[in-house]
Amino acid sequence: MRAVLQRVSQASCTVDNQVTGQIETGFLVLLGIEEADTAEDLDWLAQKIVNMRVFSDENGLMNKALADVNGDILLISQFTLFASTKKGNRPGFTRAARPAVAIPLYEQMIEKLTHLTGKKVQTGIFGADMKIALVNDGPTTILIDTKNKE
Repeated sequence: MRAVLQRVSQASCTVDNQVTGQIETGFLVLLGIEEADTAEDLDWLAQKIVNMRVFSDENGLMNKALADVNGDILLISQFTLFASTKKGNRPGFTRAARPAVAIPLYEQMIEKLTHLTGKKVQTGIFGADMKIALVNDGPTTILIDTKNKE
């Protein structure tokens, strides 16, 4: 699994002119799932997301986690995070999980993050043409890949 965490002061997802998810302070999380991903990857990544200390403390240092700032999560599925760009100029997506694998893991991630934060996780719609708007605070953007745990 790959996640792009963007620290935001606001973010939203719109599908067919309807807002499906919207947050103020927190993380916009773009989540890519590949065929080889497991429940262990999901648990590890969820813990990383909720415990990532990238919010400013009273001294302006990145020392606070999501809970410390009462932050929210907007979780968006994004298979393009597994684009292969080695050959040519048209990316390939063969590593990205098919819906039969990706949808259950995406739904489990929503449940896991909801459990860990004690707050409703805002979402897009899996597989939809989504319009994402955000104000990246910092800017602060972190890439996390479960294949690089060590």
